[in-house]
Amino acid sequence: MSLRPAVLITGASTGIGATYAERFAHRGHDLVLVSRNEARMTELATRLRNETGVTIEILPADLTCDDDLVRIEARLSADARIGVLVNNAGTAIPGGFAKHGSDKLGKLLALNVTAVARLAHAAAPRMAAAGKGAIVNISSVIGLAPEIGSTLYGATKSFVLFLSQSLNLELAPSGVYVQAVLPAATRTEIWTHIGRDVNSMVGVMEVEALVDAALVGFDRREAVTIPPLPDDEQWRAFEAARRAMLPNFSRSQPAARYRQAV
Repeated sequence: MSLRPAVLITGASTGIGATYAERFAHRGHDLVLVSRNEARMTELATRLRNETGVTIEILPADLTCDDDLVRIEARLSADARIGVLVNNAGTAIPGGFAKHGSDKLGKLLALNVTAVARLAHAAAPRMAAAGKGAIVNISSVIGLAPEIGSTLYGATKSFVLFLSQSLNLELAPSGVYVQAVLPAATRTEIWTHIGRDVNSMVGVMEVEALVDAALVGFDRREAVTIPPLPDDEQWRAFEAARRAMLPNFSRSQPAARYRQAV
């Protein structure tokens, strides 16, 4: 058993989640892998045990199913060995917002929003009480860019970003670090879910490069890590502009421009 904190990773059978598993295993962390695809997790776990010698546990679960979600919540709440949660599981659906069926809409919200919030909520009190721990939430640059489209998917990723930033402010005094990671287009299987050929796209980042960059941000304890953004000053300016508005939100009267009819 490793002396380093164990890492629980959702969506761990492929793509970003599987790459996080590989990187943390090679750093010497024991792993708890969560995904619907038990066969893929078993294959990954076998390889990583052989390569690194770490302990790896597999928890097959569908996080859109409440019984499964409750089971993973209970594990996060009770297992003091788990010091890092990587909230990676997520999905997308094709078509515009008006064309989404209510069943697919509900599944997307359950995985991208409800599961992320509930798993973070399960881990946070225990970590805060211990005075240490980390929660990594995978958001997306689409959450900052409604012009790109993907209305509902983008809205869920905006939620993840806000949740992460607010949680980091709330939990940092207790010694718990929260990171939001904002990938752009990355070579994962999510594109098959929406019927896109990733090989026909430009500007696609390889998943290994994405996770390696995210881990640099993790090691630096960045609150928000945007691997494809070349100029960090743009993000700093964005944040400064947002913060500059805050004092103007607490006013008893509407702004002058709203106090007369057109």
